[in-house]
Amino acid sequence: MATISDLIATWGDTFWTWLVLPVVVLLGLYLTVRSGVVQFRLIPDMFRTLTDKTPKGEDGKPQSVSAFQAFTISAASRVGAGNIAGVGTAIAVGGPGAVFWMWLMAFIGGASSFVESSLAQLYKTKDATGFRGGPAYYMERGLGARWMGVLFSAVLIVCFPIAFSSLQANTIQATLSGSFGGETPSWLPLVTGATLAILMAAVIFGGVRRIASVTQTLVPLMALLYLLLGLIIVGLNIQEIPGVFATIFTSAFGAQQVTGAALGYVILTGIKRGMFSNEAGLGSAPNAGASAAVTHPVKQGLVQTLGVYCDTFLICSITAFIVLVGTPDLAGAAKGIVLTQNAISGALGPWANVLLTVIIFLLAFSSILGNYYYGESNIEFLSAGKRVLTGYRVFAVAAVFAGAIVSADIVWNLADGIMGVMALINLVAIALLSGVAFKLLRDYTQQRRGGKDPVFTRDRLPELRGVEQWADERSVTGRVDLPSPGRAPGSAH
Repeated sequence: MATISDLIATWGDTFWTWLVLPVVVLLGLYLTVRSGVVQFRLIPDMFRTLTDKTPKGEDGKPQSVSAFQAFTISAASRVGAGNIAGVGTAIAVGGPGAVFWMWLMAFIGGASSFVESSLAQLYKTKDATGFRGGPAYYMERGLGARWMGVLFSAVLIVCFPIAFSSLQANTIQATLSGSFGGETPSWLPLVTGATLAILMAAVIFGGVRRIASVTQTLVPLMALLYLLLGLIIVGLNIQEIPGVFATIFTSAFGAQQVTGAALGYVILTGIKRGMFSNEAGLGSAPNAGASAAVTHPVKQGLVQTLGVYCDTFLICSITAFIVLVGTPDLAGAAKGIVLTQNAISGALGPWANVLLTVIIFLLAFSSILGNYYYGESNIEFLSAGKRVLTGYRVFAVAAVFAGAIVSADIVWNLADGIMGVMALINLVAIALLSGVAFKLLRDYTQQRRGGKDPVFTRDRLPELRGVEQWADERSVTGRVDLPSPGRAPGSAH
């Protein structure tokens, strides 16, 4: 098993180094320049659109999930094992300098995130519970390449609801094992897996609205709990923080190779773990972004970019500070969640492990729900059959159960490789469709400069093809005081 894991890891590193990494960096820089650094320039709009009212349908009910709920669905997937176990692994194998490259790629990747989620909103479709969409949909409708969408959907289904959700379950299991402080009881993995499977099934069989209602409660709670814990540790060690920043920056450029890792490996580790955590450009968050009912596609592009920042600059940074304050000597340090656990218990005492266990459970379980939703959106792209969806749900639950009882190494390495394939397919698509996203951005900016709350309709960009929604202002905004399609203002009803 170790040999298989090593082979997968070697393949994954080679694939990322020579193919994925150059595309991620170069395309992110291109989109940053072409958009006028939209990921920085429109930060105020990111917060403004997060609280937009949800347009209602003719029945008076919300057309789909709100902008904030879509944000929490994507945050549920983003904020999980990657923020705690993933950052711990990045620091253990790549040194403190990996954190700097995570920060830098979160900023550059913000442009990629903006483009992919704006496109997902533009090419979304309607189903029985609301809107759905994502990369598979803009590949089919925007590029006219259904084969590409099918390939992407298949890779995503293997990557998120199977590999990544298994990792989240494994992290919960590892955290519970660590909280025992000694030998792990033989029954614990089975009980953990069964409990997670039952809880997951209870939520996912209720559809996207139930997932949204759960995540909008869990995500803010888990984020605040973890941030509070981290801020307490930082506050108790405030004198160490300048030194932590200095270590991060000097290690990032090879001036201080704390763990003996080569500079190239430090950069690669930071970018891989950063993409696993914030998912910028990966093609996952657009599946959540497309589910929102908003008045302009750009609004979800901005909201999902904010999600990248919250994930990396807040949650991941807190983990980095906890680890580097609590473990100044990384030589021979444990990897993953154990490193973070040791740092927290060392700073606050063994009782903190109990609180961390609760936080990890909330983080990882909400990630499992977010991962599941991404898979469901792509299952519906491949087939509308109810039996197929039911079979997928059963398989996703089984993957979570299995994740709690198997070794994590091979799953981490396999997930890295699959993530690289998925990212590459999506990045090619958004590169080809980036001109459409820039047209949307110009339309949004022009309306904002005119003092309007931007509203997009198909006739504003009539040259676009494959756009199913956005028929008219009344259907987009849900305002009943506007004329119905085909009626002149003031005409009889």
